[in-house]
Amino acid sequence: MIIKVCGLNDADNMRQVAEAGADWLGMIFWDRSPRRVDMLRIPTGMMPDSSGKMGNSAIGRCKKVGVFVDANPQYIITRVIQFGLDAIQLHGHEMPTMIRNLKATLVPDLKKEITIIKAISIEKKEDLERCYDYEDIADIFLFDTKCKCVGGSGESFDWSVINDYHGGQPFILSGGIGPDDAKRVKAVDHPKMMGVDINSRFELQPGVKDVEKVSAFIREMRE
Repeated sequence: MIIKVCGLNDADNMRQVAEAGADWLGMIFWDRSPRRVDMLRIPTGMMPDSSGKMGNSAIGRCKKVGVFVDANPQYIITRVIQFGLDAIQLHGHEMPTMIRNLKATLVPDLKKEITIIKAISIEKKEDLERCYDYEDIADIFLFDTKCKCVGGSGESFDWSVINDYHGGQPFILSGGIGPDDAKRVKAVDHPKMMGVDINSRFELQPGVKDVEKVSAFIREMRE
């Protein structure tokens, strides 16, 4: 099962999380998020590890995911190139046509391939109907808790709702997953569940994860 650690904005902490065994690393490019990647603090674009050798580092082995909320397509494309992103996670009200055009602009001229992750906010089973709008363009869905904010709420939703998901795309489970939830996550039985996304409940401060908690969670998930 894929372990995605989201909301990272410190280069050294990102390297440590990667070394702890994370598969995917999420960076938030939304100005209103306390976990946003600060372009002024990271002027080189790609968040470097201390060695400066991304290809040979733990970070280089991970899939890098950029999280965007109703962003301008050109802004997304720029960040994809600057940060060497492997996946785009769209967490707003992006229209399918916009997503299709975005992917066509990137692939194959600018990127050999790019994974599109569409976040779907979930409170009740009817919310799953939004998946139908994106079935032919999203590669993966991310099921997160519906809230007034945009992700990172620390709150969970009723996971039994996903039993009503019968779509073709795989999904990642997100929303309020904490250090003590590994057994509960592993108990979820759905053929399309491919991974789990962790964020705010593993933090020392917004954007910086407690590496010991992340490492312990990953170990328990893989036992």
